[in-house]
Amino acid sequence: MTTIDPRFPLPPGSTVGIIGGGQLGRMAALAAARLGYRVHVFTPEQDSPAAQVSAAATVADYGDETAIAAFARSVDVVTFEFENIPADSVRLMASLVPVRPGWNVLETAQDRIDEKQFFNDLGIATAPWRAVTSAAELATALTEIGRPAVLKTARMGYDGKGQVRIDETTDPAEAWAALGTGLDGGGRGILEGFIDFLGEISVIIARGTDGAWAAFDPAWNVHRHHILDTSTIPAPISAATAAQAIDIARRAAEALNVVGLLAVEMFVTPTGLLVNEMAPRPHNSGHWTMDACLTDQFEQFIRAVCGLPLGSAARHSNAVMTNLIGADADCWREILADPDARLHLYGKAEARPGRKMGHVNRLYPLGSTAPKQ
Repeated sequence: MTTIDPRFPLPPGSTVGIIGGGQLGRMAALAAARLGYRVHVFTPEQDSPAAQVSAAATVADYGDETAIAAFARSVDVVTFEFENIPADSVRLMASLVPVRPGWNVLETAQDRIDEKQFFNDLGIATAPWRAVTSAAELATALTEIGRPAVLKTARMGYDGKGQVRIDETTDPAEAWAALGTGLDGGGRGILEGFIDFLGEISVIIARGTDGAWAAFDPAWNVHRHHILDTSTIPAPISAATAAQAIDIARRAAEALNVVGLLAVEMFVTPTGLLVNEMAPRPHNSGHWTMDACLTDQFEQFIRAVCGLPLGSAARHSNAVMTNLIGADADCWREILADPDARLHLYGKAEARPGRKMGHVNRLYPLGSTAPKQ
């Protein structure tokens, strides 16, 4: 059960602290402003996307304890737009101000090994995996998992970073050396078996201080160069599969006692669903909700961490969300000329290959089929 804090719900005019200055923080800050809250972001980045739309910004290193303490004392609640924050910094914040979701959630989501074990302990299936700490352990794991497989850092890494594909000819020692130890929290990796999957879906679920929850419809996700390209709603899956996916997300959120959002990515296979990974925050695959739902994922996020009642996650339109990567954002004029398109840019000054510059949502009537993008 979630413990009720007498300081919540936070009244309008309160200040929400957001760790991280990226686009997820930016869109959360805009949602908070609609509900009458101020936002104070903490980020090492000057002129960050989130700071551009927030009432205040602390620009400091995530390990700066003096800045962390001052930041925590200036806000009424703290939440995160990404998970990779030093543990000591989070514990310091939590000693001074409510932190949502709690550290146990971040601790599990930060580490791929802990994450896989968490789901398996709940009886939820994942791809076959083994923890590895050396080239020798990797070689042994490959005999158990088989090839092809993918070797990932246990910590950090995103959008295809921090991972090495292993095929029939790959030397385990070379794969381990290629992975390196700079991103993995001390030489720990995870080997995952390849899955014969039909596609990937994700479910984003909100959970409030009272344990109430609301889930958005599963999105069908397609990646390009290891980066999410499109999310299509409704996903081309059965009603039973959609219900199973939502149930998996609910069970995970309740087991972690999440207050906020939890996004769970899953592979759709011929024999059922396999969980890939989770993120306790707003998620790229939920950006479609900004224009197709009664309450979008960012407003749900703010409602949950501030102790407000959750809004309706009902969908009023079908949608396709397309990420604008690098130079894709140069087409903003053409996008704005499309009456069915809703453009969202993130305020980033420089477009680089692989950098998410914005996204566009295209809406279609319920019951219709979206044209191919």
